[in-house]
Amino acid sequence: MTAAGRFHLLLATSGRPVQHGWWNRETTARDKFRRWIGAYGDMPDARITLTDDETTRVLAAWPNT
Repeated sequence: MTAAGRFHLLLATSGRPVQHGWWNRETTARDKFRRWIGAYGDMPDARITLTDDETTRVLAAWPNT
């Protein structure tokens, strides 16, 4: 089994994780982030976050609030 990528994408609804994804390239992760907004953004209480697991910094969040 290989290690997960550095960039972690999380989809949560009502504070519970629904889907995870990890990518090694930030550009790929940001592309997936945008796609997940289109695919899952209409779910009730949807929250999508992109985190750099190496620095623990949140790179993007939707919605922004």
